[in-house]
Amino acid sequence: MLSPLKDYKNKLIKTVEATIKAHSMIGIGDSVLVCVSGGPDSVALLHIILSLTQRFSLRVGVAHLNHCLRQKDSDDDAEFVASLARKLDLPCYIKKEDVRKYRHEKKLSLEEAARIVRYRFFESIAEKYMFNKVALGHNADDNAELVIMHLLRGSGPVGISGIPPVRNGEIIRPLIKLTKSEILEFLAVNELKFVLDKSNNDQRYLRNRIRHHLIPHLRSSYNKRIVETINRFASIIRSEEEWIDDLIKPIFNKSVLAAENNSVTLSISSINELHIAARRRIIRKAIAEIKGNLRRINFSHIDSVSSLLNSGHAFGHIDLPDRIWIKRDGDTVSFSRGKRVLRDLGKKLSDENKPSFEYRILKPEAGFKEEIFPRSLLIKELGLNIEFSKIDIENLSDIRCAGHNVAFFDMDKLSFPLVLRNFRPGDRFQPFGMSGTQKVKKYFINNRVTRAQRAKCPILLSRKKIMWVVGYRIDDFFKVKQSTRNILKMEVSLA
Repeated sequence: MLSPLKDYKNKLIKTVEATIKAHSMIGIGDSVLVCVSGGPDSVALLHIILSLTQRFSLRVGVAHLNHCLRQKDSDDDAEFVASLARKLDLPCYIKKEDVRKYRHEKKLSLEEAARIVRYRFFESIAEKYMFNKVALGHNADDNAELVIMHLLRGSGPVGISGIPPVRNGEIIRPLIKLTKSEILEFLAVNELKFVLDKSNNDQRYLRNRIRHHLIPHLRSSYNKRIVETINRFASIIRSEEEWIDDLIKPIFNKSVLAAENNSVTLSISSINELHIAARRRIIRKAIAEIKGNLRRINFSHIDSVSSLLNSGHAFGHIDLPDRIWIKRDGDTVSFSRGKRVLRDLGKKLSDENKPSFEYRILKPEAGFKEEIFPRSLLIKELGLNIEFSKIDIENLSDIRCAGHNVAFFDMDKLSFPLVLRNFRPGDRFQPFGMSGTQKVKKYFINNRVTRAQRAKCPILLSRKKIMWVVGYRIDDFFKVKQSTRNILKMEVSLA
């Protein structure tokens, strides 16, 4: 009869082996780069992969990226991983990267910047040292947390399908079927040391509140196996998404009229014959072809493109995040990635005459409730569309990665109706981050805004007080602060 230790170890490793087999994660003779942060999941992953080396004839290496986010703690984690690799006689590749600096340079959220830098490092090490698999320690709890986050944010099927067990045939997640408790028990039984990241307990982050409050509550009050249930749900959705994607590919290819590295042109009549669900998928696929991903592309963006195709107008433009430009020309629509941002709009508009306009944005009778958003306003004199929506305080990461065409306001400081009009002499505001007021004209001069651009720059006001010099700077009074609870997000794009 097997000892309790050996029996437990066999049971857990058999689960991992079954996961590897089900998703064809590892083959005989593969070279596996294990990404080790030093935390419990990655340490368990490393030891489990090592236990399988003989069976699969694996070559194993260790990679660790020091994000420099927690000062000495980050350095200590890197030393822990290096020491662990030495004890196991494994090659170890460690790099320090200033993620905060990268985030500011690229105007990204901290989470997105860390993700980009981390994957870029892992993939570069894998290519340089000829590892054909990169193993990450995501587990079933991680997947459940992500699915709940996407549900709370109103994501579509792709979001709620969770973390893919395999990505691009190279990124693998062998622990995706194991729960956190199983992993911790495995480490305890085998007396394996690991380090803990204190930021995982920071309640300012939505994921941590889901992890430490919501899931325990669901487990104790509604479903003892809530993590397993959510993972099963995500797996079903993922399978159906893969099936639907296979159905969409030939339909998409049939709609393509021309395709280059940075642009794709589709037939509008072919797209408009489709059911709205298929149409949205075609639009998403076209954007993904150009952008490489769908980050920062939400439902309202897809719906705006769909409306453009159904508008009845022969011509039209839409400008999406990350310089994605959609242009309608008769029965064709082209998706491309531009080199300039919307801030250069004045250069693109041919009419040099000063347009005169004024729009009033009324407070909805129902009040500010989630179900009335998103809403939009078309400024026909400029060919611009302004979309506004309410966001949760948890989505403050949006602020950190927003460009000049997106603004966030403390809704409790707004007075309706809001007024959107053209620039007028004598306009004055307090630019965000400044202690005093300044004439808008002076701000334009200091920032080298041409007369043509000034004439076509909308000014947004609340109770005759300027909130936003659209596309440039908000007023400091309306900024989102730590005490802010209700946030209004506004985004301007070409109509």
